Amino acid sequence: MTSVFLSLSALLATSALAAPMAGAAPADAGPAAAPSGWEAVDGTELARIAGQDGTPKATTRDSVSATAEEPELLALQSARNGRFTATEVNYAAPSTGALRARSTEVGGSWEGFAFEWDEASATYALRSLANNQYVAVEKNYTGSAQNLLRARSASVGGWERFYLYYNEELDRYALQSTLNGLFVAMENGYTGSLQYALRARSAEITGSWEEFTLYGIGA
Repeated sequence: MTSVFLSLSALLATSALAAPMAGAAPADAGPAAAPSGWEAVDGTELARIAGQDGTPKATTRDSVSATAEEPELLALQSARNGRFTATEVNYAAPSTGALRARSTEVGGSWEGFAFEWDEASATYALRSLANNQYVAVEKNYTGSAQNLLRARSASVGGWERFYLYYNEELDRYALQSTLNGLFVAMENGYTGSLQYALRARSAEITGSWEEFTLYGIGA
């Protein structure tokens, strides 16, 4: 087991989380050039790491190829503040469905996301389990909310697609928007209703702001 799992064992015992996904670097890079030290994660690899039951499993690629089509149900924990990303379904417009790393544990569907793999584009769409909407990058927002991630789309297009990368040394993941080519960061320095908001605004992975841990969760 990884050191991350050991340090969070008390948390996992009181929540619906399984062990953090770790232990093998993704092998197949997608069309986007992976940042130095990072590798693109395809659907088969994510299924192999996570397991369909929300626990890590060590199997061959062939044995999980049939399950790679199924979306992985995951929780997204910020490496910056150690909190889990939630969908703010009760926020008023225009921030309804905003994603914020603000939960100390996974308490239910607010902190759950289905990672849906698309073979043709080698990308993921993230569907919030809180409202069954897909996460979009709000490129047309202005000011501090520009490129905010919101679970607000009924279908998937360029606004809703992301590349997923893994760093084996750090045992962390990063998301890159296909809409603007920028990496998702957690706004730890924000105040007010958008504190800890997720935004696709970084040109590169500079540190814990853009780094996350993924956990398999139950359906």
